[in-house]
Amino acid sequence: MLPVLGPSSIRHADAWTIEHEPISSLELMERASRRCASRIVQMLDGERCFGDPFEAKFLVLAGMGNNGGDGLAIARMLHEVGLSVRVVRAKHKPEASAENATKWERAIASGVAAIDLSAGEQLPRIGPHDVIIDALYGTGLRTAIEGWVASLIEAVNTSGAMVVAIDMPSGLLAEPEEGTDRGAVIRANRTITFEVPKLAFFFAENAANVGQWEVLPIGLDAQFIAKQPTDHHLLGDQDVRSLLGSRPRFAHKGTFGHSLLIAGSSGKMGAAVLATRSALRSGTGLVTARVPQEERTILQTTAPEAMCSVDRDAGDGIGSLPDLASFTAVGIGPGMGVTADTVLILKNLIQSVRMPCVIDADALNILAENPTWLSFLPQGTILTPHPKEFDRLVGVLSNSGHERLQRARELAIRSRCHLVLKGAWTAICEPTGHVYFNPTGNPGMAKGGSGDALTGLITGLLAQGYAPKEACVLGVYLHGLAGDLAAERIGMDGMTAGDLVDAIPAAWRRLRSGSEQVRG
Repeated sequence: MLPVLGPSSIRHADAWTIEHEPISSLELMERASRRCASRIVQMLDGERCFGDPFEAKFLVLAGMGNNGGDGLAIARMLHEVGLSVRVVRAKHKPEASAENATKWERAIASGVAAIDLSAGEQLPRIGPHDVIIDALYGTGLRTAIEGWVASLIEAVNTSGAMVVAIDMPSGLLAEPEEGTDRGAVIRANRTITFEVPKLAFFFAENAANVGQWEVLPIGLDAQFIAKQPTDHHLLGDQDVRSLLGSRPRFAHKGTFGHSLLIAGSSGKMGAAVLATRSALRSGTGLVTARVPQEERTILQTTAPEAMCSVDRDAGDGIGSLPDLASFTAVGIGPGMGVTADTVLILKNLIQSVRMPCVIDADALNILAENPTWLSFLPQGTILTPHPKEFDRLVGVLSNSGHERLQRARELAIRSRCHLVLKGAWTAICEPTGHVYFNPTGNPGMAKGGSGDALTGLITGLLAQGYAPKEACVLGVYLHGLAGDLAAERIGMDGMTAGDLVDAIPAAWRRLRSGSEQVRG
């Protein structure tokens, strides 16, 4: 599990490493730059990220601080291996940091073509094969970039050149705060960030600036980093594997619990089918779906392994709760509609349920219309909204992903629930205030029904006895991994939520075998 740390914690980790390794600040910068330069060479030669490696030329845009110092050292190292490199240092303040000044002298001495750019001057011409390395500002930026430096950034963004940002795209705040004005920000194709992820990377509004990002270890003290206080972490595959329960040889279907799904209505039975089929793939022993009387044939035909519970007189909707005594977990909401009957069903469930519960889709919309009910949710309830459902749930339109995450975290604390805020980096918000970002999944999952599959999967895990936090982490990770496997097999464009459900067994096998890594 990787902590997501802010600038102050990273500075403390730098200082601790310098004092206790021991290593000088210049040597630490040299080590980080060496690893970064090696990664850029790998991108160039091994991965062909920048087109023809024989035509690529590097333009390092450096600032006056230590991020600029990293850029200057990287320029020298790329030059030393025979690559075409030139440096432009933007003098956005009168004096360079001591480390920056030293790296400037070394770059010049090694033969790197380097110029200083003063206020009002323009960037040199950017050619068709130039790759720009952005080292203007790092994680220490506190204010929006405006004026002359903003014009430099605009020139980079409109050049059409590939851009690699070092640590942070310049202009992007590592810890965005509500109300902060956004100035000019580099639009990077790739971001190589040092040691730990930065919070800004997890929000949709920053995706065009960050591009594809990766964490590059630079040898900071791992034990010190692990002890730094933070509410945000990025899950890894080993974190999820550590949660896996066993399947004893003498187990039977009763050993792994009985899942109840309350879902479906006329015209929306697909949601019920996907949730039910996903629950069947979760490892739970038994699955029952509470569906409308007149739609039961659809469910029994498409998911014959599941049992069907119906209202005899409810017609094409669900009219009442079944007896809950025989179930070990319940999921409610996919495709069930927001009729007077389903409103009453959700109210009765909140008042009477004594088992773990997942609330999704139409059930979330009913909660949004009855916000006082949030105060009565049983402790440990799991809510699984997508961004628009969440905004309806709290009654406020969020202006950014960061703002939405803060509200989700506050709601999880206030309501003592586990909130799964779905997205490219699905965030699991705990009643403790901790947030866990999930690394699996891909844009091919942006299809109707994917959320219904997640509801069924988490419900099935709860039924087996996984605690709510464990069920959220394991369910979200498996769901994304199944999506990744489906995309590998048939591609992101044509895959459906049904393909994701079909890939859940392979995701289980991949996770339990531990033989292959997934993206993180």
